[in-house]
Amino acid sequence: QVQLVESGGGLVQAGGSLRLSCAASGSSFRINAMGWYRQAPGKQRELVATITSGGGTNYADSVKGRFTISRDSAKNTVYLQMNSLKPEDTAVYYCNADATRLSGYYHFPPRDYWGQGTQVTVSS
Repeated sequence: QVQLVESGGGLVQAGGSLRLSCAASGSSFRINAMGWYRQAPGKQRELVATITSGGGTNYADSVKGRFTISRDSAKNTVYLQMNSLKPEDTAVYYCNADATRLSGYYHFPPRDYWGQGTQVTVSS
């Protein structure tokens, strides 16, 4: 099993910044990609940004130029630097990892793992 623990959410004024962190832990696994999703009240969960094991990144159009995703592979940790925050960024932010569990020479099929979510509130 892979556990994801997020931190860094909070309340910030519009125009401010926050940095989210998510650390993956467990035994015998390989992270293939990590990312951040968010869900606002009454809305579906949506992709914010992802980063592959090779460092390739993908962003939602709504956050391009304001948010930056990065990762420390040695620590199995992904970060989301959020600048120029807007009230519409208010949501619960969830960390996601596409990971493969390893058991000796056997590789389990990759699957998604989710963190518990961290609240980000941007006041106007």
